Amino acid sequence: MPILENNFVFKCLYVQRYSNLKAFYYSDMIKKVLVANRGEIAVRVMRSCREMGIQSVAIFSEADRKSMHVRYANEAYCVGPAPSAESYLNIDKIIEVAKACKVDAIHPGYGFLSENALFAQKIKEAGIIFIGPSAHAITQMGDKLTARKLMIEHGIPVVPGGKDNILDDSKLLQMAKQIGYPVMLKASAGGGGKGMRLVRAENELLSSFNMAKSEARSSFGNDDVYIEKYIESPHHIEFQILADQHGNYVHLFERECSVQRRHQKVVEETPSPLLTPELRQKMGEQAIAAAKSVDYVGVGTIEFLVDNDHNFYFLEMNTRLQVEHPITERVTGIDLVKAQISVANGEPLPFKQEDLRQNGHAIECRIYAEDHKNNFMPNPGVIRHISEPLGLGIRTDGYVYEGYEIPYHYDPLISKLISWAPTRSEAIDRMKRALFEYKITGVKTSIPFVTKIMEAKDFVSGNYDTHFIEKNMDFLMSDDDCSDYCEDIALFVAYLDYKEKLALGTTKEAKGTTTTSPWKEFGRRKNNIRL
Repeated sequence: MPILENNFVFKCLYVQRYSNLKAFYYSDMIKKVLVANRGEIAVRVMRSCREMGIQSVAIFSEADRKSMHVRYANEAYCVGPAPSAESYLNIDKIIEVAKACKVDAIHPGYGFLSENALFAQKIKEAGIIFIGPSAHAITQMGDKLTARKLMIEHGIPVVPGGKDNILDDSKLLQMAKQIGYPVMLKASAGGGGKGMRLVRAENELLSSFNMAKSEARSSFGNDDVYIEKYIESPHHIEFQILADQHGNYVHLFERECSVQRRHQKVVEETPSPLLTPELRQKMGEQAIAAAKSVDYVGVGTIEFLVDNDHNFYFLEMNTRLQVEHPITERVTGIDLVKAQISVANGEPLPFKQEDLRQNGHAIECRIYAEDHKNNFMPNPGVIRHISEPLGLGIRTDGYVYEGYEIPYHYDPLISKLISWAPTRSEAIDRMKRALFEYKITGVKTSIPFVTKIMEAKDFVSGNYDTHFIEKNMDFLMSDDDCSDYCEDIALFVAYLDYKEKLALGTTKEAKGTTTTSPWKEFGRRKNNIRL
């Protein structure tokens, strides 16, 4: 049963209305799930499976043989060499493994094959349940131009622009002039910022168009590009959708995802500081309408751009579980992975829209193995030490451990750190405390960078948009007084000195006395800490 803190009255209503939630989460059809992914999301899915009494099957590449998801699963099978194309993207091999170990269902996680319609279709043809939407829904929403046309047909607002693939330069020049600069060129099959170009003047248009097509072709095998108006100072806000096989739809409210670098999300929070109750209701209704337009089933996300005048426009739909789903789980009390499995099982949703509430405030920081001082270059390597933060309102979704070597073949995400508190200001303070406690050695991480985000005035005030990082880059890259880090280093050095003397038998402690060790004495002198 989900737990809602600090709201006894609502908790009582929650228990009453969700009396059949246990039945929703615990069904009999799916008993064994293959997780077609790796890293933190694979571990996260397997945790919910274990709570539901479902066996989990891991797949792994040769580079991931020692990964946590391999250790955590009930069974694990190698599907190929390190390159993703030969392992995590090898559809036939994954389905072969699924058949061999007789799984009931396959969960795709996010990334890799999670939005691949062919994968979903082949799983269905193999007589296995795909824990996700239909291949038709993935196809309709996976292509931005197709989705854009669909939204226009259903009266859902989209950013002003074209509806078709641009075939020649003259048409492009004409449309850009008609829309008005600045404009955005977008790859129809794009994602993650690839195949996108911002054009502020006509003399940049043709070269940007060629670059967008080239990047789209190499990244997606599809060079279709369309044009739309560029929204100045937008907010990137997404709504979580959940739908069952019986025609029931709900949204689980919004996530503010405007802290981005190169169109990649870095920090997310919910509720959004921008939205009013009226705007939240309107956007939620449109998000559900968008999902209904493709008869969507499962967990999905409708993404919008919102301008300074609170006009909102459909951006795209992600037909999978999002990286930032934990903050929605935290404020609603709904386990989205369990919900995915239950919906795939054919269970009806046990709640209606009016039953759902946002409780408190949650923030997620993505922790990467990267060097932000070196153009955010990935920094794979061996984890020498890791101390994850604990305490009230803190959740860590990760997969690394001491001695684990982060491979260079994949995304350098180490973990997702989530804080929850009754208020936004307290959630920020709690996140800052958790980031201070989070210690990782052996690789450089984004912890210092996201710590600075939590301290930035624009973020603290909630007055920020998708240009937040570039506007605040000087502050985010600046070095504060390093006293805390210096104390950590000094304490570490003192400890090494003590261990060396202990090994040589030269300390009083080694000789059988009870004298306190020098590294403990050092720790006590600093900030009156008792060790």
